[in-house]
Amino acid sequence: MAAANLPVQVIACCDANGAMQPLRFRFEDAAHALHTVQVREVLDCRESGYVGIEAFFFVCRAVLDGREKLYELKYTVHTHRWALLREIY
Repeated sequence: MAAANLPVQVIACCDANGAMQPLRFRFEDAAHALHTVQVREVLDCRESGYVGIEAFFFVCRAVLDGREKLYELKYTVHTHRWALLREIY
């Protein structure tokens, strides 16, 4: 998968301090099949304010079709949208 800003549906939770954590996400591939990915662990979360666009980036260890993979997700604060930036491996 060579994803570059692929829109995804995400189920996330927020703690009492407002920190967000994705729990699972779903994306559509080129063949229009839906894939649901269960997030096992968030390895890294960083905030970015690049050119005035506030966003959060999450590197997640997740399971898709029984195989563990690393994904990078982006949440854009202003638009409230999630995107799958890339599959790391």
